[in-house]
Amino acid sequence: MTLDLSGLAVALATPFKASGEVDLPAYRKLVRHVVAGGADFLVPLGSTGEAATILDAERDAIITACLEEAGGRPVVVGTGHNATRQAAALTKRAQALGAQGALVVTPYYNKPTPDGLVAHFAAVAEAAPGLPIVAYNVPGRTGLNVTPPVLARLWENPQVVAVKESSGNLAQIAEIVRQLPKGKVLLSGDDNLAVASIAVGASGLISVLGNALPRETAALVAAARRGDRKEAIRLHQQLLPLMDALFLESNPIPLKAALRMLGLCGEGLRLPLVPAVAATRTRLAEALCLSTEGTFPGVI
Repeated sequence: MTLDLSGLAVALATPFKASGEVDLPAYRKLVRHVVAGGADFLVPLGSTGEAATILDAERDAIITACLEEAGGRPVVVGTGHNATRQAAALTKRAQALGAQGALVVTPYYNKPTPDGLVAHFAAVAEAAPGLPIVAYNVPGRTGLNVTPPVLARLWENPQVVAVKESSGNLAQIAEIVRQLPKGKVLLSGDDNLAVASIAVGASGLISVLGNALPRETAALVAAARRGDRKEAIRLHQQLLPLMDALFLESNPIPLKAALRMLGLCGEGLRLPLVPAVAATRTRLAEALCLSTEGTFPGVI
């Protein structure tokens, strides 16, 4: 299937109840908030969605809720796992539920060789024939960096249509874009590098910030993509304090605190993640005021 992966995607947080269960009403509210803010497609069950601590039995309800609230926008489900059989099974199930694509993180902990990485993605693709796959390169979480030569081998798989680049290395991002085969896409995986990545050829952004301020994040991406340098820089500078504050602690710890401040959901996390410390909350409140140009009413 053909899938438009340009523009703004939001890596959705997963709200939890005080009991620790998934809060589906709050999740639906968050998805509606993001859709109304102008997201082009949605990414549930990624790193921001705490997929590593979501039980398999909980995944169907989360995916279904996202599809139902997406308003026709594509849903690219996080289906990565460090066990290839598990990643393949998760991807097959996401396709069966109606997902339009899969975000597949490179295997963590195992430290596969390039041959192993190629075989991993081949097995995942085979489990879900025709489903577009976004390879997710996030060395800070996996301990594995997908270099341009290795990515060139992944591009040989027709189902691998895009890469979410979260290496933080703009030189690598630029080189990947330079070598992009026709029909393949690079997406920035870092809010603070979105403008720079788009400037060197990225097609869009998969955002954490977009959970909290989707309208402003969508405007940032749109300005960068249309080449409006002045507006893109203005929005980048306006949103940068919040971009930075959202990563004072491991994602999504600060994001959950920010979402509570905005009245979108509780800030519950699953161990081993714990709630944000007081200093982070203070910085978040200040950053929300700056990034919303003073319209943020304060902690709810």
